[in-house]
Amino acid sequence: MLLRTSLTLARAGIVSAAILFAGATGGQASDEGIMRVFLNHAKVLKLDQPVSKVIVGNSDVADATVADARTIVLTGKAFGTTNLVLLDADGNALLDERILVSIDEGNTVRMFKQTDRTILSCTPTCEQHEALTSGSTN
Repeated sequence: MLLRTSLTLARAGIVSAAILFAGATGGQASDEGIMRVFLNHAKVLKLDQPVSKVIVGNSDVADATVADARTIVLTGKAFGTTNLVLLDADGNALLDERILVSIDEGNTVRMFKQTDRTILSCTPTCEQHEALTSGSTN
């Protein structure tokens, strides 16, 4: 009984740590070499070195704005993946990272009616995501 309680407490501690990490990063943590940004949200990147050039592979998916020489603001514009390359004054890559722009799953509701799917974003009121709806919208 004592061993089972200890394992349960250990699991609870791991789950709590994961929840704290997700909360601290706003759900936009880097997963397996992919930087996640939510659609229509911004993420601030603070750098150790000044940036000279900012390159976004597909500017339709994400946008990068230079706030100052050491601060980049990355904004998710459309669902998909692209990459972000930051170069210093000598042309050396400071960052070369894949970016995934996705929906904030924590605030969505999915409705299925036969083969039709509707996704609602509920922050605070529910609104339909046209880009994420399949089938007819009857």
